[in-house]
Amino acid sequence: MKPFDVYPLNPIEITKALDLKVWDNKGIEYLDLYGGHAVISIGHTHPHYVKRLTDQLNKVAFYSNSIENPLQVQLSNLLGHISGKAEYDLFLCSSGAEANENALKIASFYNGRKKIIAFKGSFHGRTSLAVACTDNSKIVSAANAHDVEFLPFNDLEALEAAFESYGNEVSSVIIESIQGVGGIKVATPEFLSKIRELCNEYNAVFIADEVQCGYGRTGEFYAQDYSNQLADLYTMAKGMGNGFPIGGVAISSKFKPWHGMLGTTFGGSHLACAAAIAVLEVINEENLLANAAEIGTYLLKELKSFDKISEVRGRGLMIGIELPQELNQIRKNLLFKDHIFTGVANPNIIRLLPSLTISKKDADFFLESLDKRLKEA
Repeated sequence: MKPFDVYPLNPIEITKALDLKVWDNKGIEYLDLYGGHAVISIGHTHPHYVKRLTDQLNKVAFYSNSIENPLQVQLSNLLGHISGKAEYDLFLCSSGAEANENALKIASFYNGRKKIIAFKGSFHGRTSLAVACTDNSKIVSAANAHDVEFLPFNDLEALEAAFESYGNEVSSVIIESIQGVGGIKVATPEFLSKIRELCNEYNAVFIADEVQCGYGRTGEFYAQDYSNQLADLYTMAKGMGNGFPIGGVAISSKFKPWHGMLGTTFGGSHLACAAAIAVLEVINEENLLANAAEIGTYLLKELKSFDKISEVRGRGLMIGIELPQELNQIRKNLLFKDHIFTGVANPNIIRLLPSLTISKKDADFFLESLDKRLKEA
């Protein structure tokens, strides 16, 4: 048997990692500015994180949700405190896809509706909404009988028209306030405010997909926070466990739970909770939200001064660098010549999603390397 070949692979085998540095099996050091799709939020092998997981492994790693788990309570309380959403409840699962599917389910239970409004260019995991990144305007998913309407991103008129047509049928609106796969496009505060207003008017549910853009990445805990609008549900995963699979849904008090309403096999295990608690403790103790805002602002400012860059988008440490099509080899040059890992949204859009622990020295090394590669292109 061999791995099913669905991912294009770089010929690099990572054998060791520490903070933003990783080393391959030849001893070559790399700067990791991607963190596995925004997964590494507090740096590779952070000592506090490693100790938390090691201590928990020596106690109990997993048992089902049929018993009390005080770590779930500790995690919920800590998350509520640091996120500023203490009045919300937390449902734990294993991934962003699972978090989004459960959020859609909660919304449908709440108002008894099936229609969902999502947005072109978005990506909500390997779910019934995965087709949102295509150009299809409307797709009916037979998997869960949800009727999904995909609207242009940041288009107020299209949003208002959809509610005028379907308002009393709409179960929920789900949005990444900063699109990841879609090329780091940022929702305007006006657009997010209009979603909140229309959801209130039509008793629909506002779902903030924070799986990639949230968990401190923008300098605020949830990326949605810059709009000063509260979502009804916040989904999260990637940066939540720093590499350990865990996801969650923060659920406002308007939703009332009942036994059997939601379910998960691996969500909220002892080991997963220990990982997530360690991440929040490091974020809090090392003031990483402020660091994300500071270094992110610095990177965005400096990148906007580069002549050959078409556009720079993002907030905090979620940055998209759009290059002319003829310069789409720059990312590969950064990897193989400067040993810097970055991400990609399209062949010509470089994505930066580094650990929130990134230093100005790391940022400057990237800026100097990018400048060099652009000048030689």
